[in-house]
Amino acid sequence: MTEKSQRAASQVLIAVSVVAALSGCTMTPWGENSSSYNGTSGSYQTGNVPTGQVAAGYYRVNPGDTLPGIAAAYGQHPQDLARWNGLLPNASVTVGQVLRVAPPPAGVSPPAPAGGSVAQQGALLWPLRGPVLKSFMPGSSKGIVIGGRIGDPVKAAAAGRVVYAGTGIEAYGPLIIIKHSDSLITAYGQNSTLLVKEGDAVTQGQVIGEVGADSRGIGSIQFEVRQDGHPVDPLTWLPRTGG
Repeated sequence: MTEKSQRAASQVLIAVSVVAALSGCTMTPWGENSSSYNGTSGSYQTGNVPTGQVAAGYYRVNPGDTLPGIAAAYGQHPQDLARWNGLLPNASVTVGQVLRVAPPPAGVSPPAPAGGSVAQQGALLWPLRGPVLKSFMPGSSKGIVIGGRIGDPVKAAAAGRVVYAGTGIEAYGPLIIIKHSDSLITAYGQNSTLLVKEGDAVTQGQVIGEVGADSRGIGSIQFEVRQDGHPVDPLTWLPRTGG
C-alpha cells in the first residue's frame, strides 16, 4: 500500500462518513473505486462460488438489471428474491452482484436484510466465539474487542463484498472491511492472517481471517459495525446468546 493510500485510509476511517466515501472515486477502506463493488454482494450461498462462475440457482447481475426484472425472468416474486438474498424489498442491485434466484434448501434460513434505520438484533453473526473483552463506548470506542485463541477462524458477520483487506492502518493491524449494503459496513481488525482480498464476495459465516494478538499478546479481534457512516454498538446487531 502506498504512503498516499495509507494517509487516505486513515483520514477516511477517522473523519469521513460512509456516505461521503461511497460517492468518492479514490480507494479508501470505507469506500470503493469501482461501481461494480457498490452495495452488498446479495448472495446467500451454502458454499463458496468463485468469482468467475455462478452455481446453479444463482444469477450474476448485468448492466440494466433490476430486482423485479430478475425475479420476473426466473418466475419468482421480487419480495421472495429480496428475502432469499438478505436484501430490503426496494434494494438496488449492482453489476457483478451474485443473487440467489431459487429457494434456499429446506431448513436453511435466509439472512435478515442489512441496513435500515434501526439495529436488528441477530441480523449479524458473531465473527468469533469468545468473551467481549472491551465493550462499545460512544465517543471513546468504535467497536468491541472479542477474545479468542491466536489462529482461530474469523468469520464474516453477513454476506457482502470486501472493500478493504490490508495493513495500511496501524491501529487496526491486518484489517478487513466488508460492505453489506449502502448503509451497513463491518470491520475486523487485529487479524494474524487475512484470507480474503479486496473485491471478494463473501457469504455469512465464511472464514475471512485468523485471530491475532493485541499489544499485550492477548488473542483477540477488534469488531466494528458502522451504520450510515457512524460507529454503532455491535451487540445490538448480534445474537444475544453471545459469541
